[in-house]
Amino acid sequence: MTDLSLTPGTATPRARRDIGLKRRYAAETRFRVYGILAIAVGIFFLLALLFSVFSSGYTAFWQTSINLPITFSADIIDPDNERATDPKALTSANYSVLARNALAEKLGIDVNDKANRRELKLVSGMISQGVRTQLRDIVVADPSVIGTTRDVWVLANADVDSAHKGQIDLSVPEGRRKVKDRQVEWMNKLSAEGAMVERFNRGLFTFGASSRPETAGMGVAIIGSFYMMLIVLVLSLPIGVAASIYLEEFAPKNRMTDLIEVNINNLAAVPSIVFGLLGLAVFINFAGLPRSASLVGGLVLTLMTLPTIIIATRAALKAVPPSIRAAALGVGASKMQMVFHHVLPLAAPGILTGTIIGLAQALGETAPLLLIGMVAFVANYPATPMDPATALPVQIYMWANEAERAFVERTSGAIIILLLFLAAMNLAAIILRRRFERRW
Repeated sequence: MTDLSLTPGTATPRARRDIGLKRRYAAETRFRVYGILAIAVGIFFLLALLFSVFSSGYTAFWQTSINLPITFSADIIDPDNERATDPKALTSANYSVLARNALAEKLGIDVNDKANRRELKLVSGMISQGVRTQLRDIVVADPSVIGTTRDVWVLANADVDSAHKGQIDLSVPEGRRKVKDRQVEWMNKLSAEGAMVERFNRGLFTFGASSRPETAGMGVAIIGSFYMMLIVLVLSLPIGVAASIYLEEFAPKNRMTDLIEVNINNLAAVPSIVFGLLGLAVFINFAGLPRSASLVGGLVLTLMTLPTIIIATRAALKAVPPSIRAAALGVGASKMQMVFHHVLPLAAPGILTGTIIGLAQALGETAPLLLIGMVAFVANYPATPMDPATALPVQIYMWANEAERAFVERTSGAIIILLLFLAAMNLAAIILRRRFERRW
């Protein structure tokens, strides 16, 4: 006898219900699996990105240095004894020779023997040319060091630093690498004596722009980004919040306000390079503001951040229950008092979150800053927002275009610093939101 309950089209209602439940459960299971796979793929690529950046950039936070007993010889620094009458005489001395002689003596090389000229050239190649500025600053700050000998940690050349970190394959023939076999012998000797070590690279955070990787840092970029973020915060927050309050609480609902809302939403999706073109035309060509200045960069980023803050603020204002408004008006508060005494404080967590996210987005922008000339080679700290400066993402872009291999690790190191800043800002947004958020 045939079981009709299992034949398609002749199943009982209960059997059809069971089949439907099985299909629904199977669909839910598949959807759950698809979701887990999507999350796993996203996490995989995120971890791959972080690994590639951190694996090639963490070494930038350490710099090879050499401890040298520098003899501040008066015959080299001030041979004519002019420092008493001309203070600038101390700045023009050949301080690189002091470091070269100190390293040569440490390696047992006679600096007065002309036969050692080639080796002295290799010795000079082991020390960064930035030693001239370092020793000059020591002498200018304290002229009494002239005629004395002091231990000074000096930076190694970028190629020596890369070789000491194992980033250069020393097994290849000598002619195919910049670090010579003789220099490798000296590196091993100095390392065994403890005179060549990797120290924390403070210069990465304090130095300005430089064509030499070992003396290149992000100090100017950090100050420039700080000025720009300060300008963005001071301008975009009050303007964005004021515009949001007017549109949400006071503006009449008509075609004009609808048009404004549509355009604000469209501006949030406009490519950032368009704002750079606008800033170039308005702030530089028309207003005559200086190129490469943090002020111009801050103004451009303010225009770019305003739509984000306005949208986030309006969403926060809408999230406040209408009963709050009705209660405030019911006890006799004016509409202005209702907005600023009741609605705005309750919407503050969402406003803060939107503002911080907007600032984080502005901090990572590069394209608009390139158009207003913030790719200038700036070695000195900007004293005011009107002085030439650069920014963190622009500095990363500039280092990525350098031909020197040692700039590769500095590029990744700068990316790590930028990612830490962005993570800190987003973490601050989460903490502030949870700290002030109220559930209804």
